[in-house]
Amino acid sequence: MNEMNDAAWLWLARGAGAVAGSAISLAYMLPAGRREAGIRFGVGVASGLVFGGAAGLKLAAELGIDGRIGPFEAMLVGSAAASLCAWWALGPIMRLFRPDEEKRSEKHD
Repeated sequence: MNEMNDAAWLWLARGAGAVAGSAISLAYMLPAGRREAGIRFGVGVASGLVFGGAAGLKLAAELGIDGRIGPFEAMLVGSAAASLCAWWALGPIMRLFRPDEEKRSEKHD
């Protein structure tokens, strides 16, 4: 009863990788404010949860380590990578589509 089954371990790896990828990305591309940070964190975690499995399998195959790592490691790496990539895509897009008032105030400061 105390043992977790394989599916639970994979979900744990998927969630941990998604959160880790989003958290690491904060250090690389700082958000402009709390709202942007919250949105980017949520999208990063969601994309890590959704695309983590496929990304992990693809990364393992491309690196030639698919027979050497287990499903837990593949899921962890894939979720972190998918989450990290979502940050890099969403950050510049959000800054591009900011309201004009924020852009004008930065130019005049």
